[in-house]
Amino acid sequence: MKAIGYRPASPLSDPHCFFDFERDPPVPAAHDLLVAVHAVSVNPVDTKVRQGSVPVGKAVDILGWDVAGTVQDVGSEVTLFRPGDDVYYAGSFSRSGGNAELHIVDERIVGSKPSSLTFTQAAALPLTALTAWELLFDRLGVVPGKLSNSGALLIIGGAGGVGSMLIQLARRLTGLEVIATASRNESHDWCLKLGAHHVIDHSKSMTEELAAMNAPPITHIAALNQTAQHWDAICAIIAPQGKLGIITDHDTLDASPLKAKSASLHWEMVFTRPVFATPDMIAQHKILNEVASLVDVGLLRTTVSRELGSLDAASLREAHLLVESGRALGKIVLPGISANAINR
Repeated sequence: MKAIGYRPASPLSDPHCFFDFERDPPVPAAHDLLVAVHAVSVNPVDTKVRQGSVPVGKAVDILGWDVAGTVQDVGSEVTLFRPGDDVYYAGSFSRSGGNAELHIVDERIVGSKPSSLTFTQAAALPLTALTAWELLFDRLGVVPGKLSNSGALLIIGGAGGVGSMLIQLARRLTGLEVIATASRNESHDWCLKLGAHHVIDHSKSMTEELAAMNAPPITHIAALNQTAQHWDAICAIIAPQGKLGIITDHDTLDASPLKAKSASLHWEMVFTRPVFATPDMIAQHKILNEVASLVDVGLLRTTVSRELGSLDAASLREAHLLVESGRALGKIVLPGISANAINR
């Protein structure tokens, strides 16, 4: 099969940071699906793994943790899917990614593709939807569907992939007042279109911005970008007994300023369940199916902002360049290299 490899700890200036190669097709084990990859999207975590700033196992020689495709074969203990089913998923840090013609994934972290979306549209959703859902409902403890949820949610970095999904989930499924941050006109407008009640500029004083709009107490904060830079403001803004969720990477983070407010700090890592094979790993299957249902009834939308050429080393380098610029809205997707790839 065809695949795109990467050179660990490589900058994009390295002409061999990505390379096309061939290998034998993988064979599904007990709970595995063998998926023909029809589309992928690129996340900041892909760039961090390539750069070497986020460690993964030696078995990970292919990147790509957002896939939409069709099941080709199944393992002996698979019960959720069968060959011919269209699926979407984020995969796991413990296995190679989906930048290949065929990919192996545990069925328990796979969802049925939204029927109303093309493969490229669907590939933009899994990792960011799972991260946003788990952050909002599992970590911060907001109850989905309970529109009487009170308080306000501040989303720092609202125009990125996770922020784009978190805005939608919080606005459609909770009663929280949703305040996103953005520093450019196009990202400001993007957040409003996705459903944010208000947008403030995180390149200015967020404390002053919130005071100027007479914002309600910020009971929940989702820090999705440049958390260390905004840490003093975050600690000042969070309401007493509020909840703070973080997805960014840090060598250290001083949580002591949260003590006086009895504010709680929560980490969200989308690969925790599959990497540790937690007893509730199948929750990701259920979340993705729920997201697909919400998409198909029109409550959620795909967050594709740009589609590049077919998946190969050159296109993948271009996608990483765009993601690393920090100016991409939503998600960047690429059609897959599966021999039978179709966009339906």
